[in-house]
Amino acid sequence: MSESPRPSIIVLALLGALTGLLSGVFGIGGGIVLVPMLVMILGFQQRLAAGTSVAAILPAAVLGSIGYAVQGNVDWVAAALLAVGIVIGAQIGSYLLARVPTGFLRWMFMAFLLGVVISLWFVVPQRDATIDITVLSGALLVVTGLITGVLSGLLGVGGGVVVVPVLMFFFGASDLVAKGTSLLMMIPGSLSGTIGNVRRRNVDLRAAAVLGIAASLCSPIGSVVATHITPFWSNIAFSVLLVLVLAQMLVKTLRSRTGK
Repeated sequence: MSESPRPSIIVLALLGALTGLLSGVFGIGGGIVLVPMLVMILGFQQRLAAGTSVAAILPAAVLGSIGYAVQGNVDWVAAALLAVGIVIGAQIGSYLLARVPTGFLRWMFMAFLLGVVISLWFVVPQRDATIDITVLSGALLVVTGLITGVLSGLLGVGGGVVVVPVLMFFFGASDLVAKGTSLLMMIPGSLSGTIGNVRRRNVDLRAAAVLGIAASLCSPIGSVVATHITPFWSNIAFSVLLVLVLAQMLVKTLRSRTGK
């Protein structure tokens, strides 16, 4: 591993706070925001930024999911089923990374995100909606986690970006239950990924510690803020975030095609 940059604690804390707030409000890992900030603002290499982000989001996911759980907005069974799939899928995605052309898959995923963005403006989940766990829905949750894990390994996208809208639109969850369940699902995946990244020396432990502490302090605040946003405005805010993710992926894809 090349020598990592040594950014100030204040800058890391501010970035961690922003990441934690977004994580709590939207039920996402926050890596989709944190990784480019570490690369562009602090000069981290892409691989080091990704590994540091995975480690930093672990405490935020723990405290954020606790915040949602205290308010009764976590489906524990659904989270466990998703976690089983995502842990296995992430390993498959990492294995396929050097063996499968990801260009077409990336375009398909961007089309999926665009569809989600459009649907967020027309389909508003009910706050009292819950996930009906049956044998079929349980199996589909594992498959959802598996696909999410593969996409995460192949494309580097966060699981929450996929899982939150899928839980709302295909499993009938409220926006709050989808977010809380998504955060809980991320914990084993983040833990597994961090162990692997530490072994490969793809983590700046100092930066991850500062980022993680700041993120964990703000993630529960984000979960409380989420309860005070109506489902409609929550959808609008989430759609804006997904547009930013989509734009970021589009720029990366176009740059890779032009060789820049």
